[in-house]
Amino acid sequence: MPTLAAILIISGPPGAGKTTVSRRLAETSAGSAVHLHTDDFYGAIRHGFIAPWLAESHGQNQTVTRAIVASAAAYAAGGYFVVVDGVVGPWFLDSYREGAAEAGVTLDYVVLRADQATVAARARDRLDVPLPEYPPGLLEKFADLGALEGHAIDSGAEPVEALVERIRQGCAEGRFRLG
Repeated sequence: MPTLAAILIISGPPGAGKTTVSRRLAETSAGSAVHLHTDDFYGAIRHGFIAPWLAESHGQNQTVTRAIVASAAAYAAGGYFVVVDGVVGPWFLDSYREGAAEAGVTLDYVVLRADQATVAARARDRLDVPLPEYPPGLLEKFADLGALEGHAIDSGAEPVEALVERIRQGCAEGRFRLG
């Protein structure tokens, strides 16, 4: 894992294991590290919140993404390794590329995926903000990443420590780097 300032996005659908893996990556970093949980940015909206998977949430999602990118870039520019944890689809990566470039740091992108039954059960049974109804269509948006398919890792059966090690190794090799 990088010991210098960098931004690593851990993405995927709800229930893929993003928060567990991201928290562990930040906690075990060789240097100063920050874990930015994107749900916290959405949770800051106290009036007028729109579920981010709904079509009418596009403007809200762009605003929240700009806030997350600005925070990640500020921490990274200050020398921190930043792990961004959230449902960050390829459609938002240009904002992160710009933020990383402005901060002068590298940007890596990992998508955790698991089968429908696994993600639905994890999302339903989690302690923080459980999702009794799985958001429609969200799992499918991460099913085929096209040119970014090499950034996907199956998180369905591997223990957290094994996933953390695979991500560290992939980052060290440049496998998950975004240009």
